Amino acid sequence: MSHIRPLIPLLVTAGLLIGGNGLQGTFIALRGSAEGFSTATIGLIGAGYSIGFAIGCLYVTRMLRQIGHIRTFAAMAAIGASCSIALAQVTDPTFWFAMRFLIGISVASLFATVESWINSKVTNANRARTLSIYRFVDLGSVTLAQYIIPTVGIEGQGVFAIISIVLTLSLVPISIADRSGPAVPDAIRFDLLAVWRISPLSVVGVVAVGLSMAAFRNIGPIYAQELGMSITSIATFMSAGIIGGVVLQYPLGLYSDRLDRRRVIVWTTVGSIITGAYLSFGAGTNETANIIGVFLFGAFSMPLYSLCSAHANDFAKQGQYALVAAGLLFFWSAGATVGPLLASLLLEYFGPRASSSIRPSSLPASSSSR
Repeated sequence: MSHIRPLIPLLVTAGLLIGGNGLQGTFIALRGSAEGFSTATIGLIGAGYSIGFAIGCLYVTRMLRQIGHIRTFAAMAAIGASCSIALAQVTDPTFWFAMRFLIGISVASLFATVESWINSKVTNANRARTLSIYRFVDLGSVTLAQYIIPTVGIEGQGVFAIISIVLTLSLVPISIADRSGPAVPDAIRFDLLAVWRISPLSVVGVVAVGLSMAAFRNIGPIYAQELGMSITSIATFMSAGIIGGVVLQYPLGLYSDRLDRRRVIVWTTVGSIITGAYLSFGAGTNETANIIGVFLFGAFSMPLYSLCSAHANDFAKQGQYALVAAGLLFFWSAGATVGPLLASLLLEYFGPRASSSIRPSSLPASSSSR
C-alpha cells in the first residue's frame, strides 16, 4: 500500500468533492419534487448537469496544459461552490438547469484533474486496486452525505450551504500538500476517436455506466418516493446502492490486476443485468426487497467505471492520461445525459417498475484487446 501514501491528500480532496456533489444530486431531486417540479422537469435538470459535464470534458485538457492541475482544481471548485449556493437563492427550473449546467462543467474538470493525477502516479500492476480505493472514497463519502438530508431536512438553505462549504473545503488538502503533482500534460488535442482507439471496450462500458448510474442518482430518490418510502428510507435506499458499490470495488480491482480485465468487466456486467432485472420484476413494492436489490445492483454496477478506466489507462502512453480521463468522462456524460431523461419519462408514464429497467446493457467481450 506504499503507493497510496503520496495520494492521501488527493484522496481526501476527492472525498470532500464527491461527497458534496453526490449530496447535491439526491437533494435536487427531492427539493425539486417538494417545490412542485414534475418528474420530467427534474430529469431535465439532471440532464443539464450531464450536458455541462460533457462540455467540461472538452476543455479541461487545455486548462490543465495552461495552468496546471492545482490551479485548475481551485478555479473549478470555486465555480461549483458558488453555483451551489446560488441554487438556494432562486427556485426556478430554468435557473436550476443553468446552475446545474455550470456545476457539471466544473465537476467534470475536477474529476478529470483528480483521475489523471492518480493515473499518472500508478502502474499497470496496481492501477485497478488504486482506482478501487479512489472509488471506495467516492462511494463512502456519497453514502455518508445522503444522511445529511434527513438530518437537516429538505426545506430552507441548510443543505445548499453544506454543499457549498464542502466543495470549498475540498481545496484545502491539495493546497497544503507537497509539490508532487503530475507534470503538465502534453499539448494534445481533445480527440474522442483517439480514446476509442485506445480502448473501445472502455468507451462502451462507461457509456453504459453513465446511462444507468445517472438515472439511479438523479431519479432514484423519486423512484423510492413513488414506492411510498419516507425521507429516511429514501436515504437508506440510495445509500444501499452506494454501499453495495463499495463491497466489490477492491476485490474486483484486485482480480482485474491479476487476470484479464475484460473477463472481469464482462462478469460484472452480467451481474448488473441480473440484479437490475430483479429490481424490475422481482422486488415489487416491498421496501426491504428493493433495498436488498439496489444493494446488489450497486455492488456489480458501480465498480464498472473503475474497471473500464483501468483498462483504458493500461494502454495509454505517458502524457495521455489527461486525455483518457477527459475522454472517458465525456463518454460517461453522453450516457448520463440520456439516462435521467429516459428514466424520468418511464417513471412518469409507467410507474416505478419501468424506471428500474435502466441498467447497463451487455458489453462486447471481444471488443479488441483494448
